[in-house]
Amino acid sequence: MFERFTTSARQVVKGAVKYADGTGSGTVGEAELLLALLDRTGTPAADVLTALGAAGRRAAIERDLAAVRRRGGISAADAKALAGLGIDVEEVVAQVERVHGPGALAEPAETTRRRGRQLRRPFTREAKSVLERSLRISLGRGDKYIGDEHLLLALTARPGVAAHVLADHGVTYVQVERFLTGRRAEAG
Repeated sequence: MFERFTTSARQVVKGAVKYADGTGSGTVGEAELLLALLDRTGTPAADVLTALGAAGRRAAIERDLAAVRRRGGISAADAKALAGLGIDVEEVVAQVERVHGPGALAEPAETTRRRGRQLRRPFTREAKSVLERSLRISLGRGDKYIGDEHLLLALTARPGVAAHVLADHGVTYVQVERFLTGRRAEAG
């Protein structure tokens, strides 16, 4: 599958690994893929994110992703739904952090070295699903490659941390697809 990745898509994956290293996360997940996509410039995904305003809200997106991580993966939408049931997620997180320390619900970091060798960061099941979905999306669009735009479509195609955070910032699958289809029609 990776032989179909464009240079830009490969750079997104490599960037996601760097973000996982930087946050101390033991794995590469959707959040890291999204942050790496936000780093891109001059690519189809970068054009979409800029046109939809997400590129200009990077700091807010990073804060939202950090908040989801702090809450142990519970998105703002999930927290709102739980609030409707009388469960205050922020209070639960605060109580856990009082007892176990800040970031107690965040995914623990794994050891990144073994006998002096750097280990590869494993990808979460959700991140692997995004990569697989990007292939299916690429094939469905009739493309012979997987670009960063396919990764963006895959992140927004199904519910998940990245999709929820992007939707909170006005970026949905339908909008991304519409932008890319319009771009393709202009070029063709």
